[in-house]
Amino acid sequence: MKTIKGPAIFLAQFAGDAAPFNTLESIAGWAAGLGYKGVQIPSWDARLFDLARAADSQDYCDEVLGLLADKGLTLTELSTHLQGQLVAVHPAYDAQFDGFAAEHVRGNPAARQQWAVEQMHLAARASRRLGLTTHASFSGALAWPYVYPWPQRPAGLVEDAFDELARRWKPILDVFDENGVDVAYEIHPGEDLHDGVTFEMFLERVGNHPRANILYDPSHFVLQQLDYLAFLDIYHDRVKCFHVKDAEFRPNGRSGVYGGYQRWVDRPGRFRSLGDGQVDFAQIFSKMAQYDFAGWAVLEWECALKHPEQGAAEGAPFIAKHIIRVTDHAFDDFAAGGSDRALNARIMGIG
Repeated sequence: MKTIKGPAIFLAQFAGDAAPFNTLESIAGWAAGLGYKGVQIPSWDARLFDLARAADSQDYCDEVLGLLADKGLTLTELSTHLQGQLVAVHPAYDAQFDGFAAEHVRGNPAARQQWAVEQMHLAARASRRLGLTTHASFSGALAWPYVYPWPQRPAGLVEDAFDELARRWKPILDVFDENGVDVAYEIHPGEDLHDGVTFEMFLERVGNHPRANILYDPSHFVLQQLDYLAFLDIYHDRVKCFHVKDAEFRPNGRSGVYGGYQRWVDRPGRFRSLGDGQVDFAQIFSKMAQYDFAGWAVLEWECALKHPEQGAAEGAPFIAKHIIRVTDHAFDDFAAGGSDRALNARIMGIG
């Protein structure tokens, strides 16, 4: 068995224009000071990272890794959540998602989508240069506006949407394969890959591609009322990344899973800082140990109530406490009698 690595932290929710959150060196020092051992870097944030440069310059990648090492940190993964989202955008969301793209492709969905694909190619090459074997991203969505079947969906609409999603992603997955890197899609409402069924639909259409994998975040399953422990039993072979994020679901007589268009703090389902929600992390970390998850436990902080700096400070010891140092021998080895085929035969009364 393998011991999960951590604690680590996803920097996306903490990056900002003020120190210590405005450069990789300063935010790395901040994270290390809280007890984190690794960082997951948002590749779109130019304050922290230059994706195009990393794709083409080994010197730059070595510089990034050396900077982190000087702080006692490891780079866990790069993230292209924003760029991956733009690989597939339903027209209803064009205006909202334009802000994720480079300015020169905004207002032009076809150019924006091509830019997103190029970004994914850069991320594959950059990950290889950085010595990474996993990458965190989103799938994007073409079918999400039709998640609830009213009015009745036209026959074949969902199938056609997933055919197109796979057509767009299969060449990207091939590039990641050439670079020896897995793509871990965060299974997330708002994405076409938002639960196990939709991941299977996609996986079938990309020919069970070995690089099509999962970023596991139990908080999104709490909000969907999906069994997040059983999910690991089913899909553990495809789980390559892990966001440690808490959530709670408090149904009431006025609102439920869909949230009534309310702000996050008022929704029955809302994200919480680690330990403040309902996720059973003891069982999750046990299953991660049982299934030999070899990656990192990465805090993704989102909370409707708590300040992010408090959440980050509490997150490192919370994760460290839950990491299971796996055993290298069975607890009852002291009573083992060794291997004796003759004895086995006598015990069973045979031979």
